[in-house]
Amino acid sequence: MKYLLSRASLPTVARLARERTLCAFDFDGTLAPIADHPDRAHMRKRTRDLLRRLSSLYPCIVVSGRNRASVLKKLSGAHVAGVLGNHGAESGGTAGSRKDVKRWKAALELELGPMPGAWIEDKESCLAIHYRQSPKKAEGRRRAFVAARKLENVRVFGGKQVVNVVGRLAPHKGDALAAESDRLRCNWVLYLGDDENDEDAFALGGNIVPVRIGRKQRTHARYYLRTQTEIDELLELLVQLREAEG
Repeated sequence: MKYLLSRASLPTVARLARERTLCAFDFDGTLAPIADHPDRAHMRKRTRDLLRRLSSLYPCIVVSGRNRASVLKKLSGAHVAGVLGNHGAESGGTAGSRKDVKRWKAALELELGPMPGAWIEDKESCLAIHYRQSPKKAEGRRRAFVAARKLENVRVFGGKQVVNVVGRLAPHKGDALAAESDRLRCNWVLYLGDDENDEDAFALGGNIVPVRIGRKQRTHARYYLRTQTEIDELLELLVQLREAEG
């Protein structure tokens, strides 16, 4: 992986500023620091101000594991060209069957029973089993995966102290990113994420610069930022380079 804010990577960022580039972001852990509960996650004021400036210069979208309504609330004041929730499956309304999601949730609650510090988040068209506050995280993760994999017609994947349950045929972040790039007629894509559910977007082919928050050995991302706070430095650089292009 290459450090995106290094001098060696500056030509790559400068190329993005010259092209019709789609700037796409995950939310939690990327635009906003990870919080101990999803409701407590917020962008810093500087990040919000920079995203607002960036979105006036580039087509910008957010592709999040949250449901779309939650992302829109968190982005208040930062007007972007698109918001896709539930790992890319939800672009406007609900993407999955409420009947299926309710059935999955009831089955999980019965299978898991009381789990101290763990809870199931219903995101309308998918579910997330959180175990961040569990005193026995490894056991919580194991039990969540075992229970989720017993469900029918689902895709199960992990995240940062969460196990996600989505419909087997639901679009993923890579699908969403490709569709938005076509919709907005972009010839380059910059995508930033920090988690397992971003790997489908990192793996997208073509003119894409995939960037992971935090360096990792096994990832499709070819670039990285050291910490979430460096998102501000990157946004400012992209703004400066585009403004210099005139």
